Amino acid sequence: MASAVKDARAPDLRGFREVQSLAYACAEAVAGRLRPGVTEREAARMQRDWLRERGVRDWFHLPFAWFGDRTAFAGFRIPLQFFPTNRKLEPGMPFILDMAPVYRGFTADIGYSGCLGLNPLHDKLLADLEAHRELILHEVRERRSLREIYEDVDRLMIRQGYANRHRAYPFGVIAHKVDRVAERRWSPHVFGFGTQSLKGLMSDALHGHRDGWSPLWSPYQFSDHPPQPGLWAVEPHLGFRGTGAKFEEVLVVTDSKNPEESAFWLDDDLPHVRRWAEERVAA
Repeated sequence: MASAVKDARAPDLRGFREVQSLAYACAEAVAGRLRPGVTEREAARMQRDWLRERGVRDWFHLPFAWFGDRTAFAGFRIPLQFFPTNRKLEPGMPFILDMAPVYRGFTADIGYSGCLGLNPLHDKLLADLEAHRELILHEVRERRSLREIYEDVDRLMIRQGYANRHRAYPFGVIAHKVDRVAERRWSPHVFGFGTQSLKGLMSDALHGHRDGWSPLWSPYQFSDHPPQPGLWAVEPHLGFRGTGAKFEEVLVVTDSKNPEESAFWLDDDLPHVRRWAEERVAA
């Protein structure tokens, strides 16, 4: 890597990059198998099975799948509504696959937006997400507070004509920290979340509360602090009426004084980034 900061973190970053790539490979494989009539539960099981066949035994959270207006979290009021249902996929319907595997002690949390056939509105949402990826990186490098960046993402969504749907997540988070997890032969999960990962997040929350920061990136006062060094799974989520789209990937934050080294996306070879590049070439 180009910098001493990145060199020092290279072994860990390779591990996180590998599991993130594995998760996106799973998303693309499962997306390619989706057909009319497949349910959210079946799509979530496809993700679990694909990853388990490749050695995943633990999770930050089990895979989710949302179809149709559930991609925009239409009517979501309680956490149980996030879990996969018997909603069936139909032609032209958007979908989101979301998974957070732990592999060899490294964690990923990714979101993949797609559509079963043509849907110009969904294409527009996906294209407009690029500006959010650029905005978030720029403002993290400026060391603006997480709460301020969240508000700027909100303002950009409003200018684009969309609703903020990550606000529907618990605590309204747009991101959360991820970290190494102790490897176990088998790790239980509670309400879909791996207990080892939850312990790590709770430990971060306790230390952060003492030191004045939070592992949750939200619109609330507890996120009114500069970005904390570490790895953040970031997921801006746009909604327009009954259609939603998002990406989720890891942003690396360091304590470097060099802006380019102070924050960078873990990997630029991802489906949504490649899509934007192809669209620019086509234009």
